[in-house]
Amino acid sequence: MITFGPVQSRRLGKSLGINNIIPPKTCSYSCNYCQVGKTIKKNCKREYFYKPEFIYERVLKHLKKLNKNNYPDYLTFVSNGEPTLDENLGEAIKLLKETGIPVAVISNASLLCFDSVKEDLQLADWVSFKIDAGDIITWHLINRPVADLDFENILSNIKLFRDGYQGRLCTETMIVNGINDSAENISSLAEIVKSINPEIAYLAVPIRPPVEKFVKLPDAAMLNLAWQAFNKMHIKTEFLTGFEGTDTGYTGNIYEDILNITAVHPLREDALYILLQNDGAAYSVVDSLINQHLIKSIIYEGNKFFIRDYHWAV
Repeated sequence: MITFGPVQSRRLGKSLGINNIIPPKTCSYSCNYCQVGKTIKKNCKREYFYKPEFIYERVLKHLKKLNKNNYPDYLTFVSNGEPTLDENLGEAIKLLKETGIPVAVISNASLLCFDSVKEDLQLADWVSFKIDAGDIITWHLINRPVADLDFENILSNIKLFRDGYQGRLCTETMIVNGINDSAENISSLAEIVKSINPEIAYLAVPIRPPVEKFVKLPDAAMLNLAWQAFNKMHIKTEFLTGFEGTDTGYTGNIYEDILNITAVHPLREDALYILLQNDGAAYSVVDSLINQHLIKSIIYEGNKFFIRDYHWAV
């Protein structure tokens, strides 16, 4: 369950996802809007998961199954948890760059206190850091970090990383109704992001099923407020508020394609139908995976999504 896609990314074009964290979901955060599900193993210390050579071999194997129209623009570490928890991340990035395809990492930045994490991320061509809160109270409400983390320390280390980074650095902020969409928090967020000076600051909303049912989309007025606050700071800002589309990569193995995508990326029903069509498979495959408790369906904001059914995780 290491590679999936390519999926259409709103930031990176066609993105071949790499899940370098071995289940269960292991993360330093337990964000209330997370699309992957509940954090089962909360941790902020690096550990070993897959060997870098194994990740590299799986990516090469996946790439060989793709036709030229389905080739990825980026190889993206987007994990079942926080990718920088992987002690081998840097070695994996080095190997993957031999493919000639740029490597991206989507991180919550919480482990930048470790010099080894900074060094690993320096190797990536594109890095995005999650910044959802303008103050420590909001940080605890939305990201629910493990006890050993420090909000100000994370922000300081993002700036230290930025000063030496030669690649493309972006930030991403998830805006949740009633949690971090107040005028005060948005103003503080804009000041923090300005101090980091990313190439692009993305403002996102929870368009996929979140782990907590109380998570709701912000209203248009608050989104406009956020845009105006960032624009006032002369920050290049883009919204991530729409559906990426149904253009999902396929390998010919429908079982692996569905399971690998849904491990880290809820699959909307219309995208699933296209995936079945491209893989030449019948809908009975979906019924089989549901009956085996490997995936399940959920309705969110009027759309049906399919997600992994981690029924064993409590």
